[in-house]
Amino acid sequence: MLTKTAAQPLSEQLADRLAHRIRDRLLAPGARLPSVRECARLQGVSPSTVVSAYDKLLAQGLIDARKNRGFFVREPRAVRAEPPAAARREQPVQIDATALMRGMFHRVSDKPQPGMGVFPADWLETTFMPSAVRKLTSAKAINEVSLHYGEPAGDAGLRQVLARKLGDMGLPLDAGQIVTSVGATHALDIISRTLLRPGDPVMVEEPGWAVEFARLAALGAHVLPVPRGSEGPDLAIMARYCEVHRPKLYVSVSVLHNPTGHCLSPASAHRLLQLAGQHDFHVVEDDTYSHLAPAHATRLSVLDGLQRTLYVGGFAKVLAPNWRVGFLAAPVALVEPLIHTKMLSTLTTPALLEKALALCIEQGQLRRHAERLRARLDVARARSVQLARAAGCRFVAEPAGLFGWVDTGVDTDVLAQRLLDDGYMIAPGALFHAGRQPSTLMRINFATTQDAAFWRVYRRRVSEF
Repeated sequence: MLTKTAAQPLSEQLADRLAHRIRDRLLAPGARLPSVRECARLQGVSPSTVVSAYDKLLAQGLIDARKNRGFFVREPRAVRAEPPAAARREQPVQIDATALMRGMFHRVSDKPQPGMGVFPADWLETTFMPSAVRKLTSAKAINEVSLHYGEPAGDAGLRQVLARKLGDMGLPLDAGQIVTSVGATHALDIISRTLLRPGDPVMVEEPGWAVEFARLAALGAHVLPVPRGSEGPDLAIMARYCEVHRPKLYVSVSVLHNPTGHCLSPASAHRLLQLAGQHDFHVVEDDTYSHLAPAHATRLSVLDGLQRTLYVGGFAKVLAPNWRVGFLAAPVALVEPLIHTKMLSTLTTPALLEKALALCIEQGQLRRHAERLRARLDVARARSVQLARAAGCRFVAEPAGLFGWVDTGVDTDVLAQRLLDDGYMIAPGALFHAGRQPSTLMRINFATTQDAAFWRVYRRRVSEF
């Protein structure tokens, strides 16, 4: 907090705080800073203090002053296109997809972060993971694993284990249809780079994970947002997209959808696959939250048998964010092209971690760990829901899985900026829409919103609107 008793002047404290957020991309390039008067009110300082702080940021080249419009975070490019008139209205400072990801690496404070997409570190502490690694780190084993590139498709033992695991889930396949990756996001990227060319239309669920919108846009894809409801995607809109755009892919989180927590119904799944066959597009099923899913949840890949579907899974959510092992399962005809794309980006994947993961799965340790996580999450969810409702939030989707999708009644882009000053990063609803429209919704992490202190701060900030 800014304090008058500090040795550093208030203007320098404010300038340093904003500079840190800009450099860590917690404030998005091109975002408008609060007006001098509004910033002074939010920070509890005089307008002259804010003017001095903004002057310091201007001198550092971190912001621009635009006549009659205000102060904006400087774009990374030297030349910027002037935004259209509709976009020149005063906008709140925005937290974008990159900001949220950077927040995962550079914590804004030591407080539990409501906007994070992972479990707290103490939930993920285990003894079996270090034990599995130790078993594979004798001098002889290290030399065998580390002194050559390994298999381009990934460790054969892990792929065999994964094939059995998917078979138990109802998806029988050969281990040769599995390709490992550096996490699930990398698997999605391998698929996109293999099947898409710049300009190709791709249908993506909305609301949906901001990183997926950003990743596809960076590849030059034409993103077609498909509204996602409690039963599944809006099939009428998908049908119209198919008639007009002839999309190449549809990207879906069938089970414990992020951010709503919805699970796909069997009826919607059957109609969706019929649409894919009729209009000749592939379906990419991201099953990142499979370890937290209810038994017998409907999966497109199981119903389709990997004919038009590609299945993506990972382990970072339940093991450790930095244990970057993911995988994809694909139709036989696509496996070699997918391996080729993987080799162009990473050559191969870390065999040591893959072998250790295979050991954890084979010995049942991963399954038991996931069961403990689910039980703990059930308790946390009940408490978080109670606190959120007491704070005036309304759940727009039935609470399930790791995330809650709530209506705050206020602009959550503005709320996000105010809560950053209190040391909390939230995930505003606009992040989960391709067009980044203002929203009163936000996604909360049930594991990190059990602290009543956050909800007291939240209520105070909402009352300021």
